[in-house]
Amino acid sequence: MISGVSAILLDAGGVLIFPQPDLLRAPLRALGLSLDELAFERAYYQAMALQDAAGTPPGPAWWHDYLTRYLAGCGVPGDRCPEMAAGLLTSIAGRPWSRVGPGVMAGLRALAALGLPMAVVSNSGGTVQSELAGLGVCYVPGDQNQEEPDGVPVSVVVDSGVVGIAKPDPAIFGIALEALGLPASGTVLHVGDSLRYDVAGARAAGLRPVHLDPHGFCPAPDGHLHVRTLTGLARLIGADLTPRRR
Repeated sequence: MISGVSAILLDAGGVLIFPQPDLLRAPLRALGLSLDELAFERAYYQAMALQDAAGTPPGPAWWHDYLTRYLAGCGVPGDRCPEMAAGLLTSIAGRPWSRVGPGVMAGLRALAALGLPMAVVSNSGGTVQSELAGLGVCYVPGDQNQEEPDGVPVSVVVDSGVVGIAKPDPAIFGIALEALGLPASGTVLHVGDSLRYDVAGARAAGLRPVHLDPHGFCPAPDGHLHVRTLTGLARLIGADLTPRRR
């Protein structure tokens, strides 16, 4: 049970949307590798955990190191990973994260059914709101660029590429809280897949971090809450809300 929750903030990448595996299938097949969706997901979270453990700062080196570890998790031989990652940096540059994660919509709808304010806070390139709306994941009511809203309504989508502030800077969370009309508090959850950006950033902002860690890869698991799915998080919150609503 998670008690007293007043709002839920969600990361986008690694929580709601993921890199499109189709961008990797051809080069992986050339090496005799064929992965299913679960294997791609596992490689994603494994690489993120290794990045957190390494403390790699943001920038071009971060993406190269991440892709190197992601490819290793996909089964690419270690000596081939750095060169292959360098090639992928060019081929995937500017490509949107266009795969909705398994179970994401069921989990997001379960969270929305709790009736709590929700928002998205993402380190992105300025397009995450339109990407989420276009994929039917979530939308901001009244958004003039979304003609036929689909997915789950959220109060605001805060994109670092738009506001000029990125996690773990606590100020980016303040923008979301202002839109929700709420003060910074441990009753506000932020759900993310990164220790460095989500967990550390939420702590710095005075929020309660929730690490989405489906495979238990977290390199420093003490001191913060872990969940394996958004549906599981909804159950934990709902177990507290139900008695209070009676």
